[in-house]
This record gives sequence, C-alpha cells and structure tokens, in this order.
Amino acid sequence: MPAALPKLIAIVGPTASGKTDLAIALAKKFRGEIISADSRQFYRGTDIGSDIIPGKWVKRGRRRVYVARGIPHHLLSFRPVSRPVTAAEFQKLAIRLARDIARRGRVPIVAGGTGLYIRTIVDNLDIPPVAPRPDIRARLEERTTAKLYAWLKKLDPAYAARIPAQNRRYIVRALEVIGATGRPFSEQQRAGEPLFDVLQLGVKRPRPEIYRRIDARVDLMIKNGLIDEAKRLAKRFSWDLPAMSALGHRQLGLFLEGKVPLEEAVRLIKRDTRHYAKRQLTWFGRDKRIQWVKDQASAFKLAGKFLSC
Repeated sequence: MPAALPKLIAIVGPTASGKTDLAIALAKKFRGEIISADSRQFYRGTDIGSDIIPGKWVKRGRRRVYVARGIPHHLLSFRPVSRPVTAAEFQKLAIRLARDIARRGRVPIVAGGTGLYIRTIVDNLDIPPVAPRPDIRARLEERTTAKLYAWLKKLDPAYAARIPAQNRRYIVRALEVIGATGRPFSEQQRAGEPLFDVLQLGVKRPRPEIYRRIDARVDLMIKNGLIDEAKRLAKRFSWDLPAMSALGHRQLGLFLEGKVPLEEAVRLIKRDTRHYAKRQLTWFGRDKRIQWVKDQASAFKLAGKFLSC
C-alpha cells in the first residue's frame, strides 16, 4: 500500500475574519505550527500594515523561529521589501516547511487570505519560477488597469475569467509571465499530484461584521503607528515594489506625496480593504472543498475527525 500523505490544515477566508485566532487555537489544541500564506506578511518592516501578530524570535538549532502566543509561525518578516516573493518561491518554501513540521510529529497549518498561494499547496500547482521582470513590468505599468485586463482577456481568456477585472496586481503578474514565457498563464498553473492530505477550513462571518472589523482594525493600525511605518518605508523603497503597493501603505503613499489629506487616505484604506475582502470571498467561494465554520468548536470537531483518520 502507498504511504499515507502527511496531514495539513489550511485556514482561509477574507481579511479581518479571524483566521489568525483560529489558526492559533487549532495549533494549541492539535500541536501545530503555522505557515503564513498572506503575501503582505513576508516583508520585514511592514508589521503594522500587514497586521503581523506580536511575538518574538526564538533560536531553534541553527535557525530562528517567530513565536507568537506560544506557537511557532513561519514565513513572517523573512524577506527585504526590495526582493518580491513569487508564488512559485512561496510554494517551494511552504512545502519544505510543511514537510519538516509533519516529520517532527506536528501539524502544519497554512493560514492566510492570498488565494493563489493557498492553491499552490492544496493543489500542488505547476508554476513557472519566473522572476519579476522590471523591463516588462515598466511597460505594463504605463497602461490603465482596464486596458491591461482587456489585453489579458485576449492573451489568456481562461485566467482573465478567474480574477477580478480590477485586480491590477494579478493582471500585471500574469502578463509579465506570459511576456517572459510566451505561454498563457492559465496553462502554467495546472494541478499536480497531491503532496498533502488537506482539510480546508474557511472562517465564516456576516459581511457587515467583516466590514466593521476592517474599519476597526484600520483605526487601530493608525493608532499603533502605521503612518510612521509608511514614512520609514518610503525613505528606502520605491512605491512601485509589490510590498509597497499593499493595502494601507499604498493609500498612505498618496498622503505622504501630498495628493490627498490624511482623512481621505484612511477612508481609502478602509474602502479598498472592504473591496479586497469581497474579492477574497468570491475567490474562496469557488472552491467547494472548503468547509466553512462559524466558531472554534466547529473547527475543532472537523479538525479532530480529520486528524484521527
């Protein structure tokens, strides 16, 4: 008989829904370790804007591990803002970490709201390791999002149909890869043989509640120093970098450049974050394998049954 695949739990859902709290609760109950699948949290110096949970670095052998609320977290603040993390690179790192966690008799828990990154693990996507191409990206950035999306529809209608027409970041990345490889992006994201036995749990909350939580979180970020964080980043890095275009920092960039007052920048952060949450709900809603839970008790029950099989 073939060996059983190692177990892995994925916690998904829209921003501000409570994924981190649920992941930590599951990790405490089932001896787990958390791998972040939030593309904003990879970069050092963005802790407030990316809502990284407070913790401390602890030495484990030759490595350092970020520990928060007693649980090891991986892929947090590990990369300089100037070096973007591609989906292919995330996949390679996350698979290696998940296998190591499972070998040590613990449960790998992948948690985050970046749907594509979750899919690279769940479906073992075959993604070309195409590094960012500044030459191609510079030409793309000169065009409006509407024109870029229209171009993507011509070159790769299958992928264009899977993403929102307003998601400029995904559109630019797809066109960048197409330009570098000469092949449709959708053909380069095919599922491979599964590497893990996966339980996907989605955190379910009413949309009005998610929006209230987003607004409250943005207010707390501002209080905790998000403006100063954005100023520090702006002194060192270009606003064109993917990490600098993340929600919060991007809108505050308009304020720091004198284009909008602070009140308007904060309003834009809240508005754009709500729009992002809506897109996340659409993305995850397409995956019928996700089991949506309203509370920790439901998640514990599903996880307990899954891990005991």
